[in-house]
Amino acid sequence: MRLSIIIPAYNEEAFISKVLEKVFSIPSSIEREVIVVDDGSRDGTLQILGSLKPKYNFKLISHEKNLGKGAAIKSGIREALGTHMIIQDADLEYDPREIPKLLEKMDESVWAVYGSRPSRIVPERGAHYIMGAKLLTLTINLLYGAHLKDAYTGYKLFNLEKMNKETFLNLRSSGFEFEAEITCKILKNKGRIIEVPIEYTPRGKSHGKKINFKDAIRGFITTISSLW
Repeated sequence: MRLSIIIPAYNEEAFISKVLEKVFSIPSSIEREVIVVDDGSRDGTLQILGSLKPKYNFKLISHEKNLGKGAAIKSGIREALGTHMIIQDADLEYDPREIPKLLEKMDESVWAVYGSRPSRIVPERGAHYIMGAKLLTLTINLLYGAHLKDAYTGYKLFNLEKMNKETFLNLRSSGFEFEAEITCKILKNKGRIIEVPIEYTPRGKSHGKKINFKDAIRGFITTISSLW
């Protein structure tokens, strides 16, 4: 197994150094490649990444303008050489120390392992984000006959031996609705998804969270349109 870790980053100067430190501290027994995609950051993210290149062995891709999380992931996938792939958000809501836990549940019959976030709600960190994710998960379950607890988690480990690159590159999503579309794609193709409980440290808008109500609407539209 070779793991491709794709890190889409947009205006994450406060977190990007710590994310890379944690990613490169996961057990060395895991063969990995790290691909960071700067999605047109307007702060110091790209400069920080450039300064970290001598310290960490990662591939850096830079977008001239902000294209969205889904577009950044696709740019990373084009360069990925692993048999498996995980998306690591650059804001540390998801801790890279959880990666081995997801890998333990991956086998040749599994298409994806999802890190399922706790169901508790943290009001000061945006309870409406969590409620939106729950409603989107419920919609996906109803429309696709699934029983997922957290379809909109940002921690998804994919088996690229079951899902080739074209599966991802042909997705229409360029934003956060990527989470909905890829899940619907797997379920439509009768792929097997396993969920693993993970820790999650949510941040609110005041802490730089970028997903918003419009993204939730796009997620619902994507979920419904993916039926055809």
